[in-house]
Amino acid sequence: MQMPEHKFELLVDDVPYNVTAQPYTFNTETRFKVSYNGSTEHIFTWDSELKRLRAIDDSASTMPDDLEIAIAKKLQSGNY
Repeated sequence: MQMPEHKFELLVDDVPYNVTAQPYTFNTETRFKVSYNGSTEHIFTWDSELKRLRAIDDSASTMPDDLEIAIAKKLQSGNY
């Protein structure tokens, strides 16, 4: 089941990012399809070891670490 798309802005390491996030359900778990500044789509899911959301897709390694953490914090806060 897909839910409404959310858009928000972040400033990370003095770089502005326009982020689009769409929550969806996968095996009873909420995941997020996320893109920023026109990037390819990344999939965020809960990581129990890190105790936060993180990107798990094949191209996630191209995302700056500080940006991944900032997006995860924003999504976890529910205030987007």
